[in-house]
Amino acid sequence: MAASGSGGSRGDSGSQQPRRRKGPGALATAYLVLYNVVMTAGWLVIAVGLVRAYLAKGSYHSLYYSIEKPLKFFQTGALLEEYLLIAKYLPGIVPSSVVLTAFQVMSRVFLTWAVTHSVKEVQTEDSVLLFVVAWTITEIIRYSFYTFSLLNHLPYLIKWARYTLFIVLYPMGVSGELLTIYAALPFVRQSGLYSISLPNKYNFSFDYYTFLILVMISYIPIFPQLYFHMLHQRRKVLSHTEEHKKSE
Repeated sequence: MAASGSGGSRGDSGSQQPRRRKGPGALATAYLVLYNVVMTAGWLVIAVGLVRAYLAKGSYHSLYYSIEKPLKFFQTGALLEEYLLIAKYLPGIVPSSVVLTAFQVMSRVFLTWAVTHSVKEVQTEDSVLLFVVAWTITEIIRYSFYTFSLLNHLPYLIKWARYTLFIVLYPMGVSGELLTIYAALPFVRQSGLYSISLPNKYNFSFDYYTFLILVMISYIPIFPQLYFHMLHQRRKVLSHTEEHKKSE
């Protein structure tokens, strides 16, 4: 959750009043609403594409190709969200951890382009569908949540879904991501993809195979932080909502 500003103005009694965070102006709010509406619609397009492809093929295998282009476009579009977080627009609207959200967005963009796009052999893996489905449901809910929060008209169902479905969707998505990276390892080692070997004029070497292993290891400390952060937010947000309902 974004921290509120410290300090304040002194009243007649000399007591110090907390200063409320100033929200985005009308123009910024309109821009943010438009961005989140477009992102919601984009992920809905991906969801519909998956369902249509499944109904047409009668199989869930290799559905990645049916949504490859919109997935790349809208997942890469999430990079703009990093600017919105840094600009401190979204933290004033919805509880967020900038570091954890940045890891989530960057890891997904990395997996989209540096793994799934770059290693063609993994595109038929069922693990790809696993993380794509998890991402799609998560992002439809998340961007809807942001949109209605900006409009100050957040339905309880969307709030509940935002802070409940992640319990299943996050492990599902992470499992798909890790399995896909693991499936890519043999092909990366064989092809030497993105690797730089010595000698060269820069006197620098890079082993993409080892890098991918380190990426997988990085999930060990980071994923629990993200998951337990969301569990903490769930207890805080939903319990507050229940207390508010009882007081009415």
